[in-house]
Amino acid sequence: MKQTFTIDPAHSSANFSIRHLMITNVRGSFSNVTGTVVYDPANPSDSSIQAEIDANSLSTGDAQRDGHVKSPEFLHVEQHPKITFQSTKVEKTGDGEFKVTGNLTLHGTSKPVVLTIDGPTAETKDPWGNIRVGASATAKIKRSDFGVVWNATLETGGVALSDDLKIELELSLVKQQAATA
Repeated sequence: MKQTFTIDPAHSSANFSIRHLMITNVRGSFSNVTGTVVYDPANPSDSSIQAEIDANSLSTGDAQRDGHVKSPEFLHVEQHPKITFQSTKVEKTGDGEFKVTGNLTLHGTSKPVVLTIDGPTAETKDPWGNIRVGASATAKIKRSDFGVVWNATLETGGVALSDDLKIELELSLVKQQAATA
């Protein structure tokens, strides 16, 4: 039986890391993640995920860097305020493990991306009477595939930013009550 969950933006995040100056990873996150997960435990391939991230909720821990990443050189959030994901295929790959293929729209460009999902966790009741589950997801994309190509060549060789971007999602999902007729 299909179950519908909404993503709780107060307890969920989309995180990323990118190699900077070829020596260290810089991390950032988006705090405003919303969406819906329809999960069918008996037939996982009938499940689906739709998620939306408010690109303005970006935080890298440095206000100047946040402004640069939000600028037209990177995310251009004024023109592209949302990052979206819509699943097209869900495959169970193990106990509590899934591979979800879908279309990621970033910087106005949509491309297929594969998320590796760990979860869902067992259901738990929160202090307010809601039923919740959690899930984690990871993916790796090339930012250039989405038209995010700004870079600088280093004097010592190499570039300021890697093309590879690692994505990590932490989702708290609230089960929706079935409608009664």
